[in-house]
Amino acid sequence: MDVGAVEDAEVLVGGIRRQSLVRNAALVEPPRMLIESIEVRLDSCRDRVADALGLGVGDREGAGFIRYPDGGFYRAHRDRGDDPQWPDASRRAIALVLFLNSSRDASPDGDFEGGVLRLLGPDDAIDVVPEAGTLVAFPADVLHEVTEVRGGVRDAVVDWFYDVSGTSA
Repeated sequence: MDVGAVEDAEVLVGGIRRQSLVRNAALVEPPRMLIESIEVRLDSCRDRVADALGLGVGDREGAGFIRYPDGGFYRAHRDRGDDPQWPDASRRAIALVLFLNSSRDASPDGDFEGGVLRLLGPDDAIDVVPEAGTLVAFPADVLHEVTEVRGGVRDAVVDWFYDVSGTSA
């Protein structure tokens, strides 16, 4: 993640655009070998994730590598949505988050504080404290956020399994 090309992360709201009050993060293009390794691992969990969530899934969108800097965050949002500039967003069935490093709340040797993945339900929230190697999967229409990162950087991989109709021929 430290050697990849970096660009500002965007949001999908009435088009694809940078909105610093909604999301403070960067997309990283790491070395091809790392991308390929992650892609294989995400494919290998397809059946277990689909079975656990009781959802049929098709293809994956493709791994995205995200770095949240000190002060980074992503306000409450859903990963599934309708927008003509990104039509595949409407086919997202399952969101995947793979933590690449740990919070100090998960390990005393962690790289940052905060950066919690918070899944927001109608009555309560589930906080997932980042721990390196942990994969979190949830329906892509679940409202969720990333709380502010403090004292370091939070690295993660995100991806989505499309619904069954999203399978390519």
